[in-house]
Amino acid sequence: MPQELARHHAANQRRALDSSRLVLRGIALNVLLAAVKLAGGIFGHTYALIADAAESMLDILSSSLVWAGFRVAARPPDANHPYGHGKAEPLAGLAVAVIIFAMAGWIAKHALHEIVTPHQGPAWWTLLVLAGVIVAKIWFSRRMGIAGAEVGSTALGIEALHHWSDALTSAAAFIGISIALWAGPGWETADDWAALFACVIIAFNGFGMFTKALGDVMDMAAPKNFENEVRAIALAVPGVRALDKVRARKSGLSHLVDIQVRVDGALTVRAGHDIAHAVKDALLASAPHAISDVTVHIEPTN
Repeated sequence: MPQELARHHAANQRRALDSSRLVLRGIALNVLLAAVKLAGGIFGHTYALIADAAESMLDILSSSLVWAGFRVAARPPDANHPYGHGKAEPLAGLAVAVIIFAMAGWIAKHALHEIVTPHQGPAWWTLLVLAGVIVAKIWFSRRMGIAGAEVGSTALGIEALHHWSDALTSAAAFIGISIALWAGPGWETADDWAALFACVIIAFNGFGMFTKALGDVMDMAAPKNFENEVRAIALAVPGVRALDKVRARKSGLSHLVDIQVRVDGALTVRAGHDIAHAVKDALLASAPHAISDVTVHIEPTN
């Protein structure tokens, strides 16, 4: 493998491994919160908190898939995968989105059962449990969202949205339990209605996560501003007179670029090759854009 490509794939590997470590911290957080919420739901007589605990348990599974996706994405290119293993990252995100849809249906089914089944009202102290959960989830969602934006990770972005949806469902449970405690007898199902409402939020977020991950898997074109930046970098290379097609697609935590460059038709093959190599080097050196490979095609202007 050429030295410059090896260097950029090594940078991609570092981003994937750093992301996987952040996901592991999220898994540890979900293990702790699942135990706290389950105990609070059982002893505090609130199904909304039990449903929240079940969601955290599924979060552990989905985050494990994301972690595995990053570990695979970190592998360097090989004979069978010349473009690397970056697709493992959005595939993991796609699997998580499917799990989120299933989770929303499961919670909704059991919430409806609790609504039609008479049961004891929730304990006041469960509000303290939920307040702690909301703060923890919002903080970690923000941290993961920033990390995802920095490395351009779809899976980390999905994980951030997932933690944010957890905070919203816990907030819905908080409101439901507060209503049940304030209104008194006859309002015991308020927290169950809150759990049902949370399912709508979960499903809505799941749809957004699914479409984003699917776009990466289906090689959706990179955003227009990314293409414009690629064009600006290429046009700044000496000898480049114009550009024709510029195609870019996301592959895991980096981008693959195909570009057609117009040069003076009287140039020698060697000179045209040197310009093509200069364009490639310039794009690979644009570190903020996370480009791991570039294919340059030379066209004459006359």
